[in-house]
Amino acid sequence: MTPPRSLVGLFIAPLNRASIDYVVTGGLAAILYGHPRLTLDVDLVIRLDASAAAMFTALWPSDAFYCPPVEVVREECERPANGHFNVIHSETAMRADVYLSADDPLHTWALAEHVTRTIEGERVRFAPIEYVIVYKLRYLQMGGSDRHLRDVIRMLETSRSLIREETLRFWIDRLDLAAFWDRAQGAAEGA
Repeated sequence: MTPPRSLVGLFIAPLNRASIDYVVTGGLAAILYGHPRLTLDVDLVIRLDASAAAMFTALWPSDAFYCPPVEVVREECERPANGHFNVIHSETAMRADVYLSADDPLHTWALAEHVTRTIEGERVRFAPIEYVIVYKLRYLQMGGSDRHLRDVIRMLETSRSLIREETLRFWIDRLDLAAFWDRAQGAAEGA
């Protein structure tokens, strides 16, 4: 059997088999809601208790993946916010950027409101479009590249009808992103 050589096969299928609660966000979600573009990583928000760290690290055999030691994963799981680590496929250098949901209300909301699509025969749980837009705006706010703005513009062009305006406005107001949302909408209208 040939091992999988896609982000879905490498990183999503093992999470599904282990019944780990996750959502895909970042570039892959922007592609789902927007336009195709190249990405060699998958951004994942996962709900993982520190007691499950050993089970999680066992999903990634050391002869094929880099995964942080179980102690590091456990420590990241115990953070009240912003826990993060990477899992990297050695042969392809494809990567999963793993963000722990912890006590973050936006992450918790995205996990509860996920959107499921079948890709390569695998059920993939994506963050809702509102979450993806909000996170792209947050990265833009933090001085991120214009790629985040382009992703939002493309999502507005392609999937505006999917956006629950009241929900999006709630998170934009709560996270003080109105100026960046106005910028994205202005750019989308000018495109």
